[in-house]
Amino acid sequence: MSYQKIAKTLERFIPRHTLFKYGFNWSPMYRRSVGRLTYVSKDLLQVDVKLPLNYKNRNFVGSTFGGSMFSAMDPIPMIQLLHILGDDYVVWDKSAEVRFKRPGRKTLYTSFTYTEAEISTIKKLVAEHHEIDYTKTNQFTTKDDYATVCEVSKTMYVAKKTFYKAKLAKRATKNN
Repeated sequence: MSYQKIAKTLERFIPRHTLFKYGFNWSPMYRRSVGRLTYVSKDLLQVDVKLPLNYKNRNFVGSTFGGSMFSAMDPIPMIQLLHILGDDYVVWDKSAEVRFKRPGRKTLYTSFTYTEAEISTIKKLVAEHHEIDYTKTNQFTTKDDYATVCEVSKTMYVAKKTFYKAKLAKRATKNN
């Protein structure tokens, strides 16, 4: 059974934002990043993450391992947007760019935020063009001086589910 099917079943008993937070924090794939979701708004427009520096993610020179920073950020924007847009849309990760700015020698923090205007724009663009690539950028910063340690830009493919299914069917017919 997929995570998506499990979530749909559990959403009947547990608020979606609570399920989002604890689903990530208990998921074996996310736990390995060492990142933890600390806050999820009821509308899922904001998700806060904390990435402590500890023995599990400390690299050879004593700073936060870059792979841990990336993996703590990687799944959230896509899954967050998928939940916000709802079942009528398809959202896929397409690419990522990671830029390391300085060594992470403390606990790091980030906040994934979508605005209502941003969601409206995405829906409008998808309605006009049937499919779009949408890029979201986030930074891991320190809490005391907000120094950016790592910046990740994620490009996601977004389309209406009906368009996407028709596109796949057309591609399958073409390949046969």
